[in-house]
Amino acid sequence: MEHELVGLVLILTIGVTAQWVAWRLRMPAILLLLISGMVAGPVTGLIDPDALFGDLLLPGVSLAVAVILFEGGLSLRLGELGDAAGIVWRLCSIGALATWSLSTVGAYYVLGLPFELALVFGAILIVTGPTVILPMLRQLRLSQPSASVLKWEGILIDPIGALLAVITFETITLGASAGSSPIVTLLASVGIGTTLGIAAAAAMTYMLGKFYVPDHLRSPLVLATVAAVFLAANVAERESGVLAVTVMGLALAAQKRTPTREILEFKENLRVLLISCLFVVLAARLELGELLALATPGALFVGWLVLVVRPIGVLASTAGSTMSWKHRFVLMTLAPRGIVAAAVASLFALQLAYHPSIDGSTLIPLTFIVICGTILVYSVAAPLVARLLEVSNLDPQGVLLVGAQAWSRELAAALQACGIKVLLIDDKWSYVRKARMAGLSAEHMNVLSEHLADETDLDGIGFMLAITPHDHTNALCAIHLAEVFGSSAVYQLPTDDSGPLLGERDAPAHLRGRTLFRDDASYARIAQLAGAGAQIKRTSITDEFGLDDYRLRYGDNALPMLVIDRKGNVSIFSTTGTQRPRAGDTLIGLVKEPDEASLPPAPEIAAEPPASV
Repeated sequence: MEHELVGLVLILTIGVTAQWVAWRLRMPAILLLLISGMVAGPVTGLIDPDALFGDLLLPGVSLAVAVILFEGGLSLRLGELGDAAGIVWRLCSIGALATWSLSTVGAYYVLGLPFELALVFGAILIVTGPTVILPMLRQLRLSQPSASVLKWEGILIDPIGALLAVITFETITLGASAGSSPIVTLLASVGIGTTLGIAAAAAMTYMLGKFYVPDHLRSPLVLATVAAVFLAANVAERESGVLAVTVMGLALAAQKRTPTREILEFKENLRVLLISCLFVVLAARLELGELLALATPGALFVGWLVLVVRPIGVLASTAGSTMSWKHRFVLMTLAPRGIVAAAVASLFALQLAYHPSIDGSTLIPLTFIVICGTILVYSVAAPLVARLLEVSNLDPQGVLLVGAQAWSRELAAALQACGIKVLLIDDKWSYVRKARMAGLSAEHMNVLSEHLADETDLDGIGFMLAITPHDHTNALCAIHLAEVFGSSAVYQLPTDDSGPLLGERDAPAHLRGRTLFRDDASYARIAQLAGAGAQIKRTSITDEFGLDDYRLRYGDNALPMLVIDRKGNVSIFSTTGTQRPRAGDTLIGLVKEPDEASLPPAPEIAAEPPASV
């Protein structure tokens, strides 16, 4: 009992720690998870998954993959694809067939596998998967349409690849005794998976929409339903469960009757935990001797996949499309394999152990060599390519300003003059028109729209400042956009304690953003300063004139807002941060010049915001 508990705690601790270290070092989390799993498993022997889980290992892995695929389908939005929808479908059809055939050729000639096993191995390698694609996309922050195409392909290709792999495997191992042709099996799998997925989504929509389920049971009920649908589909037609849960997620995301945000948030947290544990567990099962024996042909095969198979598949799928060549090249440099490939290979390897004519002992180590190799290559190549082609924002410094009133337009102009990308959003057309006339990027829309990310260009935007006159709107913006920018990058003005609403000290931290500027910088206070003649100004920080001198000169008539350092990085003043501008930085703030003419002038930057703002 104690030994099993130690193993479980180690898996959880190693997985989450690896995720955190990878985030701190800005490196691919999957790569660190694999390394950690191998060190904990075959290198040190701290974890033995087979002894720890026994016969429950593969069913547990399959169920975890089902949850991950459901969450992936739930996160998809048709609006984000736009004109790239055709490319996604071609990647999942033409690209999948090209990958299958070319991977089979490579497995036969490079790895020396028997043709039957090479055909099965090629089918397994069709999949990429959300377990590896989504974490990489989160780090790369690719621009559109590359990001959406890769996200959709990674989620949709998993059930397609798994179904083709199972049908190929059964056709080869069972032959005519299977009782049905591969086409009939494929149609049955698609029909059963699609029907069960749509039916389950409809049932969930009805029950949640009628409030038959209390809030605290919504996510657990959906999770249990996902598991039940996965099992029912697999019982009805083998391996159709992956398609059923993916379709269920897609159907729930597409309906408008019931909000799915709280379900998605729960599943996102669960997905991170599952991915962390799954990669550690599966990597810990590897045998170093088998990996070393297959290292050379495995490396050559990975090169074949990266340099030949993926480029041809992308070129065939994007032929005749309007996608630019730089985005096509990005698609060529990102096709890592993940958990689904490992799970399917493990399942086949166990079954081939009872098949006398086909030796499947190398299937698992070869699959993990491909997983490790493709993750390693793509995690290094993709960021370099994306940066060279300028289709990635690894550290976006742009600012989204919610509220386009006069002083907000002055702030946007000052940021734009410093080379920072700025986007203004307001539901008042007069404000948006004035911003555009001043040469600023502005959108007339409701910032609380669930389609904000689809309808606006957020490439290069890394921060959100909610600066409207309405405290409740600012709080809702912070909650709504925290999932886009992260809670550390969403800010809002402090609540005006003199108003009818409760002060911010009474507002729960999870229902608001980080407090902008300082505790007394409410909208009313800023409007008062602006009405008294204060203006947004840019000031150069020097060795002779620092932040203390700035505050001494302007006193209560100064409100420091942001700092732009010499590298163009943005730092925002808040009640939870400590900004200390250094020589060479630019300080942007709302200031009113003092009346004393004897005071030395501040080293203000000459260029002022356009008068029309």
